[in-house]
Amino acid sequence: MDRRQAVELLGAVPFVGAFGLPPAAAQRGSRFLRELLATPAQTYAPKFFSQHEWQTVRMLVDLVIPKDEHSGSATDAGTPEFMDFIMAEYPEEQLWMRGGLAWLDNEARRRFGTDFLASQDAQRSAILDDIAWPDKAPAALHQGVNFFNRFRDLTATGFWSSQMGVADIQYKGNVFVMDWQGCPPEQLAKLGLGGH
Repeated sequence: MDRRQAVELLGAVPFVGAFGLPPAAAQRGSRFLRELLATPAQTYAPKFFSQHEWQTVRMLVDLVIPKDEHSGSATDAGTPEFMDFIMAEYPEEQLWMRGGLAWLDNEARRRFGTDFLASQDAQRSAILDDIAWPDKAPAALHQGVNFFNRFRDLTATGFWSSQMGVADIQYKGNVFVMDWQGCPPEQLAKLGLGGH
């Protein structure tokens, strides 16, 4: 493993560890994404997701990591393609994903008479607000909570192991510091360590 591969792996380890995939999975997914995005004119055809699931995933990842003033959205970073790669390469992960997407559609139909993708923004937000906070979620929604926690973790893994995500956190790699001045006072104050 060269230094570049080690940095990619270290960058993704916190997310992969939380998600439960082997550390090499994020590295393989990141490499796949770089190669895919190197030829942007190419249209991606999902290998795991159905067309409906694909559209739902694309919407959902952008609700988790929307475009902001610092970077593009999770879709802009190629997170749905990363997820499709992971699902195709790691079949043991497919059941929770497919079941969770079906749960979202069923919950939207139960509440609003339409699937999640066709729901209005406020309706989608209502469902996600109910499952995004595990400690506050009603017990009856535990399946949705479990799905959304894993989905959010995988979204973060895909985004922050992408080139866009690495740029978003302004990771500079191993840079030699000629004159270390310590932690800036404003950061120490923010952490409640201002006078130490």
